[in-house]
Amino acid sequence: MGEQLNHECAVAALYWLDKPVGRSGAASRGVRDGNVTPLMPGILLDLQNRGQLAAGISSYDPRRAQVLDTYKAVGTVSEAFGMSNPSGYAAVLREYAGRAAIGHTRYATCGADDARYAQPFERHHGRLWKWFCFAFNGQLANFAQLRDRLLAKQHYHFTLNTDTEMVMHALAYRLRGEKPTDLVGVMGSVARDFDGAYNLVFLDGMGRMVVARDPQGFRPLCYATEGRLFAAASESVALTNLGFKRVTDIAPGEMAIVERGRLRLERFARPRRHAHCFFEWIYFSNVASTIAESSVYMARSAAGRRLAERETVPADASSIVVPVPDTAKASADAFAYAMGIPSVEGLIRNRYVGRTFIEPDATRAGRAQSKYTPLPAVLGGKRVFLVEDSIVRATTLATLVGLIRRRGRAKEIHVRVACPPIIAPCFYGIDMSTLGELFARKHVPRGYAGVPTEAVMAKMARALGIDSLRYLSVADLGPSLKMDGRSLCTGCVTGRYPTAAGERLLRRARRRGKQGGGGRTYE
Repeated sequence: MGEQLNHECAVAALYWLDKPVGRSGAASRGVRDGNVTPLMPGILLDLQNRGQLAAGISSYDPRRAQVLDTYKAVGTVSEAFGMSNPSGYAAVLREYAGRAAIGHTRYATCGADDARYAQPFERHHGRLWKWFCFAFNGQLANFAQLRDRLLAKQHYHFTLNTDTEMVMHALAYRLRGEKPTDLVGVMGSVARDFDGAYNLVFLDGMGRMVVARDPQGFRPLCYATEGRLFAAASESVALTNLGFKRVTDIAPGEMAIVERGRLRLERFARPRRHAHCFFEWIYFSNVASTIAESSVYMARSAAGRRLAERETVPADASSIVVPVPDTAKASADAFAYAMGIPSVEGLIRNRYVGRTFIEPDATRAGRAQSKYTPLPAVLGGKRVFLVEDSIVRATTLATLVGLIRRRGRAKEIHVRVACPPIIAPCFYGIDMSTLGELFARKHVPRGYAGVPTEAVMAKMARALGIDSLRYLSVADLGPSLKMDGRSLCTGCVTGRYPTAAGERLLRRARRRGKQGGGGRTYE
């Protein structure tokens, strides 16, 4: 994707159980003396696509005075753990060794970009079941209401004003009492209050662990076991790369729990209509991952074939397909194969330039010019089918079109998008929360029903300065992903949300738009 969006983080968990729950294998053989900590940085590296602002780990070792201990820092996983300094990296792994650990990579849809907001969060207490750490992936759509309700109680205070802090207060409140609290009950209680996307990994001073997925399953979460090793992560690729052969999704409303060194699965919330974020397949997830038994790579390929089925511009001897690196490549290759024309790298991405989604529009456009290099030898005089996974603000796409025309000297540019038009904000963990920033919303008519007309796409093409534009429709998502379309969250492409708080936030965004207000809708 040229104009990279940002996602609210990734989570991971590891536990060396008291007894084997299956045969040993490559993953479990990587553990020495019951210490799982050395495995965590590798898992987080495989989840780096989901957050690059900060990374951290909390570990449990009952032999330490600091039974729970947390390390976190701003930067990529490699930067945060100092992996370029072997002695320093080894020292971190020694200091935070443990039989259980949780990890996190962060990008902020809520809160600032400094170390105070890095996760995991840790709450100290003299009683072990009230001393806990946790990490959070997602976004609470009703954060403002939960915060205001909590502040109405006596002597509550927020220092960071984020939904992660709200989760910490909610857990702490439910862990109060004179004896250890039932963790299934704790999660069931927060599920009745929380509206939105939340995957949680939790570890307390008694060595109890929880890995929980919200009842609608907005974000992926999976686990695997091998010998005495239990592992969980936001994406399957992090576990398969560790050596696990069988990876299983944690079902929406389900939690994996470890107590007294033993693992079990429990349901903490009644089933609701699933609302899997389709953007996980289109853009966010690693192309090597599988979500709900649907391959990310195959989903992107299927989207490319559907674009080819709808193509009206004839391919000739000058035609080529060019993917916008990197997430559009699978769609572009499938589109090209179906069209019978070559897919080539006409845009080269400089992977050492920072990600553009964290910049303001003016900076983002300038950064895009240094991030992508067009190849005149490939593009010159060609009819270019430029395949993109999605268009949000269109700032970067407009810059790329200019580069391909001026420096690449392309004859024609036809943009094909393996996604429907983005017409509404996301309130469940993607950093696009205002109506005014969305390119397609400015062009679709009132009453738009998910199928962009030829006239609408022609109008958009003129605005972008390209020869033609084509999107998929909302109805194409289910078949492309091999999912029941009713089980997907399509709020950003339909304006219809799967939760009550999402609907309220859209109404608020519309009011803000009419009043000329800015800022994230949920803050």
